[in-house]
Amino acid sequence: MSEDRSTGVDADRNESTASDLTHTTDDGDVQMVDVGAKPDTRRRAVAVGEIRLQETTLEAIRADEVSKGDVLATARVGAIQAVKHTWETIPMCHQIPITNVDTAFRFHEDGADERGGSSGEDSVEKGDGSADGEPKSGALELEVAVETTGKTGCEMEALEGVTTGLNVVWDMVKAVEKDADGQYPATRIEHVRVLEKEKRSADTE
Repeated sequence: MSEDRSTGVDADRNESTASDLTHTTDDGDVQMVDVGAKPDTRRRAVAVGEIRLQETTLEAIRADEVSKGDVLATARVGAIQAVKHTWETIPMCHQIPITNVDTAFRFHEDGADERGGSSGEDSVEKGDGSADGEPKSGALELEVAVETTGKTGCEMEALEGVTTGLNVVWDMVKAVEKDADGQYPATRIEHVRVLEKEKRSADTE
């Protein structure tokens, strides 16, 4: 078996992985995967990401003092809408029946973390402070859990919910995040990832 010397990974293994890509044909054309023969299964996926913000912005969000309105409520609606419309924005995604969407927010600041779920309940945990001399900042984390019963997974829907929800947050706080030149030197969306996915038979209790 040949070996890719630059990575230490078997080259044949890389080739087999590439050949297993289901959204392309042997000729390299894109295609939607035919899932018609698959049985319906109960599926769940959880994704998470965060937006870095100034500490004063985070405080304004928690106190509902952002001029555009309730940031968390608006972002939650945006995330759920994005989940339901994922098939319209990601070309090869199937339109799937969404049975449930849960959203949860967590504030990460100097000294404490605070979590706010769909129910609006919060809990506070100790965290790490920022280094001396650095501007005070933190992050707002959004976790989205999606459930469906169907023939394909829902991790793309969870990711779409996270990214859109965080984009909504950015839009809501633009006025307070801009610097004197109208730029966003510290604001950023990062660490977007799938935490877990699972599936089980549709007739499982």
